[in-house]
Amino acid sequence: MFWFRQGLCFLPAFLVIWSSSTFIISYIIALFRRDVDIIFPYISDTGALPPESCIFGLMTFISACAGIATIYARYKLVEKLSVDTRVVSPHLNKTALVVGMFSCLGMCVVATFQETTVTVVHDIGALLFFVSGVLYIIFQSLISYHVYPFGSSLGVCRARVAIATLASFAFFPTVICANFVKKATLHRKTGDEDYPFYLASAICEWIVAFSFICFFLTYIEDFKLFTLRVKTEYEE
Repeated sequence: MFWFRQGLCFLPAFLVIWSSSTFIISYIIALFRRDVDIIFPYISDTGALPPESCIFGLMTFISACAGIATIYARYKLVEKLSVDTRVVSPHLNKTALVVGMFSCLGMCVVATFQETTVTVVHDIGALLFFVSGVLYIIFQSLISYHVYPFGSSLGVCRARVAIATLASFAFFPTVICANFVKKATLHRKTGDEDYPFYLASAICEWIVAFSFICFFLTYIEDFKLFTLRVKTEYEE
């Protein structure tokens, strides 16, 4: 049996591959069309103008749907482990689920409202995505340690904590430095007064985004161990 056919591991695998492709493809197209600078543009800048905005929006929406499926599957796995072992609080598991869903909602907002069209709504969606995303991986890191040794290995638990720590530290410069960026433009000059803040914010934004991707990468081994089934009951 191929590895991606074991359990539900195709869910996080697809999410990781698709999300990475979303960022990279839109960046390459925007760079080829000279819509953005080569050195660390904001992720949203790479999907600000057509045609890359269309591709970015569609692929981001699909990533959000894949994220919803993966987050829900993880919730059901932890729920099952909690029933059998009582090592994780149901409230913590549900909180992680809700926070994760809000993160996916933020992705949908980012995908729907382009940065150059409806800036305020786009920024709100991006903030919702990053805040909820960081909280989600922190909660899941805690859950991983509570579940151990019934779930992931100790090495995976430590890797999740490291990724969550990196994302948390990178999140604050992303937001703080963005407040000092005065110009809303797709092209920057190194001589601009706010360029250091822009560069720091953009680099940290990419770090946070790929931290999320790396975190879901750690789900693959866990998702090989279980499946979900839909039960249909007919009521007369």
